Amino acid sequence: MPVEQPLPKTKHGLRALPWDSEQKPLMLAPLQGLTNRATRSLFIDWVRPDVVFTEFMRVSSVGRKHLSKNDLKEAVSTTGGVPLVAQLVGNNSQALVKAAEHAEAAGALHINLNMGCPYGRTASGASGGAMLQYPEILAEMLPALRHAISGTFSIKLRAGYKDPGEIFALLPLITDADVDFLVIHPRTVTQKYAGSADHRITGRVVRELSIPVIANGDIRTAEQGLRILEETGAAGLMLGRGAIADPLLFERLRKQHTEEPTEAETALMLHRYLKELLRLYSELFCGERQILDKVKNVLSFIDTPGFSKRITKMKRVHNLADLSALIEAL
Repeated sequence: MPVEQPLPKTKHGLRALPWDSEQKPLMLAPLQGLTNRATRSLFIDWVRPDVVFTEFMRVSSVGRKHLSKNDLKEAVSTTGGVPLVAQLVGNNSQALVKAAEHAEAAGALHINLNMGCPYGRTASGASGGAMLQYPEILAEMLPALRHAISGTFSIKLRAGYKDPGEIFALLPLITDADVDFLVIHPRTVTQKYAGSADHRITGRVVRELSIPVIANGDIRTAEQGLRILEETGAAGLMLGRGAIADPLLFERLRKQHTEEPTEAETALMLHRYLKELLRLYSELFCGERQILDKVKNVLSFIDTPGFSKRITKMKRVHNLADLSALIEAL
């Protein structure tokens, strides 16, 4: 079980990072529609990320608690001893503060603000990565959240909305707000997932901040991840699309094995992964259609060479029996 070590004393007292401060953590990224509690439990039991995140929890500007009952349940779900970070997305400072307070009251130990999702919206307007366009709002929002949150407060963000240099004007706000750690995906919001993540930006952010900076974006192989750690000086890595395609990426990074798996090894991985995912999704979700859709969402991220035809067949099935048969045939 990871031991949560305290940070040095800050102006808000002692706070424990959600990982051992002596290690370089490997985190499972929050991916909307993918990293639900069933997926998280599979990864925890199998490859044990050092930190996991909820999918982003939409904060409503109306209502008493500003979070849905399901989101509050997600924020404190069982993680087998792996620290869980509850991620909020919204655009109203007061509502975000209340949501953070209710999440902590429910048992959440770590709160993250999403300022990176290129699709994040609430009923009241732009949120997620779109908030990077409004530094004047962030100047109020970040200190308010820090004051309200007793555990760790972190931010996940893009390098900018349109300009990848925008992040550097925001670093003083992050420092002044006494944020505990930062996760940077060095693309712009308007890029979405096009082009390449520019980890030269990550390296510069690491050099300009005194808090831990976690690198995220375009980590599909162990060789890429190890190179990013070395070249940027990042405190750790967050694995998203690469981990959804291949959970064993966590193990290869820990063992510093840069050799890619053979086709036979990949077939064994996919068989175990998809079979267990189908079982867990059948327990969490209701109805064959919903279960199929959820599994197909994962399949859309698997682009392993040599398996494209088999994955395409799985994405075209119309019932769970046919999907299960194709998984068994791997």
